[in-house]
Amino acid sequence: MTETSTLMASTITAIGTVIASFYEHLALWLLLGMALVLVDLRYGVMAARVRGEKIRLSRAWRRTINKMIDYLCWVTVAELISRTFGISLGVPVVSMSMLFIIYGIEISSCVNNYFEYKGVRKRFNFWKLIHRPELEEALEDTAEEGDRR
Repeated sequence: MTETSTLMASTITAIGTVIASFYEHLALWLLLGMALVLVDLRYGVMAARVRGEKIRLSRAWRRTINKMIDYLCWVTVAELISRTFGISLGVPVVSMSMLFIIYGIEISSCVNNYFEYKGVRKRFNFWKLIHRPELEEALEDTAEEGDRR
């Protein structure tokens, strides 16, 4: 090996080690995000079929990959906030709240796509679930008054 390639390999190894140590305790958050995005993709495609829409897999995968990258960015921002504000507060309240909101939005999307696929005429509202302890109040009817079964 030449001196240049040895230097390059050492640099890449050092950078990779820093990145791996930054994300090692965040792996569960990243896996949760990936699982939610894939579930949302599945039920979104199924709901689109029920609506009679044409499914373009290239667009679906592109949007899914973009969402996964977005989640990587949100988890990174949450960790950076945790390392700044969490140290001074003693608890990572800000970063945990941010992740709770972001993942709550994705869970809402998954549940609403599932409801649409199954023909359930309700919509899940994550914000109402936060403010009210009863799950039933977080479900809203989407059927028009004359369209009820």
